[in-house]
Amino acid sequence: MQQNPGSQTSNTRILVGVSTKMYLGYRDSLDWLERLQHEVDTRPALAAGRVVPFVIPSFPVLPAAARLLAGSPLLLGAQNCGWSDGPWTGEVAPSMLAELGVRLVEIGHAERRQHFGEDDAMVALKVRAADDAGLTPLLCVGERDGGQPAAAADFVFRQIESAVDGDWDLAGRLVVAYEPVWAIGAAEPAAAAYVSDVVRRLRDQLTAAGVPGLPVIYGGSAKPGLLPTLEGVSGLFLGRFAHDPVNFGAVLDEALLLAEGFTAPEPTPVGHVQP
Repeated sequence: MQQNPGSQTSNTRILVGVSTKMYLGYRDSLDWLERLQHEVDTRPALAAGRVVPFVIPSFPVLPAAARLLAGSPLLLGAQNCGWSDGPWTGEVAPSMLAELGVRLVEIGHAERRQHFGEDDAMVALKVRAADDAGLTPLLCVGERDGGQPAAAADFVFRQIESAVDGDWDLAGRLVVAYEPVWAIGAAEPAAAAYVSDVVRRLRDQLTAAGVPGLPVIYGGSAKPGLLPTLEGVSGLFLGRFAHDPVNFGAVLDEALLLAEGFTAPEPTPVGHVQP
């Protein structure tokens, strides 16, 4: 089976990724990818593998992105996949994504659950199909409304359990993106103390289920300055704040310092982002 980007020593690896959603056109995406790759290439410490960067552009960009990123530490992901090969018009088979050089695939994002009717059963089918194709499922989970950390952790644990249909061996091959729905697109991320509390409680439940080292990264208006304030989190899943590649580089610097056991410096100013 595939190697999970966060596996082996997941508790010491830090994942830093970004999705473009549909913000960028084709040419702009390629220009942005070149700048993003520059941020990675100018940080040779990434070659050690203690910080794992990944990027998730739109489907039409994937073939060109795979060529551009060949040999780079920057892993390529996809924003979605179908639940099988076969007669499914308009879907993209996980096997084709793997053939293109995709390493991980985003599944179960809150936008797809809300606007495209993807329920827990469909998410589970996609997770299994992605895993069967040798891809790492990047499972997006998160509570709909802000509340108590204990309730949020219980809700997220049930989402993970459902996504793997109770197969905790399969769960061990996931990367979990904890994205509180109420924080997606907000001006600020969820409070660091809240996120850390939810993830701590979630890890207790995952440990009891037999997957103590499962990578859990935070997403939801994540930006520079957040990562050093979080406890027990395996990295960040960035969105619009990383559409300026300099901000992506700033988070990589924070992750590299944390991986070396240093205290991260004051965050750099966040660049212009799209609303």
